[in-house]
Amino acid sequence: MSKPPLDPDVADVAPNEPALTAYDEQHVVTYVRLLQAESEGADWMEVARIVLRLDPEREPDRARSAYQSHLARAKWVTEQGRLLRGTGSK
Repeated sequence: MSKPPLDPDVADVAPNEPALTAYDEQHVVTYVRLLQAESEGADWMEVARIVLRLDPEREPDRARSAYQSHLARAKWVTEQGRLLRGTGSK
C-alpha cells in the first residue's frame, strides 16, 4: 500500500464491500481520525465538519449519513478488514 493522502475527499457513502477497496486504502487517515474522535466522545457534527469536510447545518442528512457510513466502515476495516492492524493486508 502506498502512503495514503492525509485529507482525501470523501464520498457521500463509504464502501460496503466484503473486501478492502482502493477507497479504504486512500481513507486510512480518515478512518483513524473518525475512530479517535469517537473514542474521545466528540460530537458527530464537529467530526463531520472537520474530518469529512461536510457542513451538518447546511446538509444535515448528507453529513449524518456520511459520518455514520464512514464510521461503520472504519470499524469494519479494523475488525474485519485488518487494514489498520498491519497484519499483512495488501
